Amino acid sequence: MAKDEGKPVQTPLPVPQEARAQVYRDTRFTSRVLILPDGRSLAVARARVIAEAGDTVAQGYLSKHPDLKLQPE
Repeated sequence: MAKDEGKPVQTPLPVPQEARAQVYRDTRFTSRVLILPDGRSLAVARARVIAEAGDTVAQGYLSKHPDLKLQPE
């Protein structure tokens, strides 16, 4: 077997938690529109809403909403 001598071994870096899309379950409604503080809207469909990776405004809003629960990965 050949060795990779002199070449650094690259291992994948873990993705920071805030850089991942987050899925929330709406415990009250199966369908509705949520208005974010910056004026954008997010649609709840089938009792689920997604905050895209890097969208700190949406992730912060959804994490504080009393009707929404973060779904484990």
